[in-house]
Amino acid sequence: MGTPLRLGIAGLGTVGIGVVKIIRRQAHLLEARAGRPVVITAVSARSKDKDRGMDLSDYAWEDDAVDLAKRDDVDVFVELMGGHEGTAKDSVEAAIAAGKDIVTANKALLAHHGQALALAAEEAGVGLRYEAAVAGGIPVIKALTEGLAGNEITRVMGVMNGTCNYILTQMQATGRGYNALFEECAELGYLEADPNLDVGGIDAGHKLSILSSIAFGTQVNFDAVELEGIQRIQLEDIEHAAEMGFRIKLLGVAQMTGRGLEQRMSPCLVPATSPLGQLEGGTNMVVFEGDAIEQVVLRGPGAGEGPTASAVMGDVMDIARGFNLPTFGQLATTLRPVNGAKAAKPAPYYIRMTLLDKPGALAKVAAVLGDAGVSINRMRQISHEEEKAPVLIVTHKCTRDALDAAITGLDDTGVVDGAPVAIRIEEV
Repeated sequence: MGTPLRLGIAGLGTVGIGVVKIIRRQAHLLEARAGRPVVITAVSARSKDKDRGMDLSDYAWEDDAVDLAKRDDVDVFVELMGGHEGTAKDSVEAAIAAGKDIVTANKALLAHHGQALALAAEEAGVGLRYEAAVAGGIPVIKALTEGLAGNEITRVMGVMNGTCNYILTQMQATGRGYNALFEECAELGYLEADPNLDVGGIDAGHKLSILSSIAFGTQVNFDAVELEGIQRIQLEDIEHAAEMGFRIKLLGVAQMTGRGLEQRMSPCLVPATSPLGQLEGGTNMVVFEGDAIEQVVLRGPGAGEGPTASAVMGDVMDIARGFNLPTFGQLATTLRPVNGAKAAKPAPYYIRMTLLDKPGALAKVAAVLGDAGVSINRMRQISHEEEKAPVLIVTHKCTRDALDAAITGLDDTGVVDGAPVAIRIEEV
């Protein structure tokens, strides 16, 4: 067999330990498939003394991940720390400067600095691979950069945050509210240190921006992603959607338009019978649509020790075999800067609002919607005993601009209590 491929692993949390376990458990299989041994020579983490459930004394220890990235006995720097600034960014830049290949699970780093890092990696002649950064164990990066390379991609769509999907599906399955399930996720360790990264749609938005770059040959532009989280979704929205044959998902959609690149991550109603509608728990699903393949649906675990470590090892094995590609599927120098575009394609919307029990309230709402060019498909007032009346509206297809104008107008009527909740009904 050939010369060993030597890894330096920075970050020994759930994913890092998962990688160590795979390398120990599957050493012979990895060697047979790569044609050379895959070994760990050095590691780094915040605390050397923390009990991680296994003996790591066989590996050299570095307190500073930047020093780990520069070691002469490391061929591949595996960055599993997370965060788009500080040590994670510094250590990856150090690895590139030292001529090391890099494997990372850090979607935030790539969403914020992907173009600069790709340029640096390609100039240095090293690989920068990140399958584990998007959709956990599902090989979506390889699918786009390799299997679908002959397609002009027309749309990318998916559910890419398992925590949000867990909350939304459990709301429907158990009848529990958002707040109770949020607390449960915190206790189970499903939430990021900053929970807004999950429930605010930021984590999934990072992933969407990366997929958009590959799919459309553009520079990563996370700042142009329209973000809306799931914090305002209430149990009644879940129940009313179900009555209409829909389920609510935090859905990412990206497509190129004549106005620029449309990227949005927001709650949407999708048909309950569709693959996305049937997606349960923490599972992820990514849908690619292209001119030759029409539609490909990839489904699998979106997080966790085993699935994410599996994705890391897929990248390691490609490097061990001598296989490399440009970071985003084509040379970074050829990636186009592109303007962000707000969603313009008309779609029906679900609107929930609370009206004050005043004469003519419904007529005022209908008038405001009509003046904004929003046509009502159906309207339903929920029975109530208080001075406030919950009202549900499903519109005919309209633009988001028209809907936003209508919602702004509703604020001026004096009959709407609080801000309405508006959710796009997506064609999938």
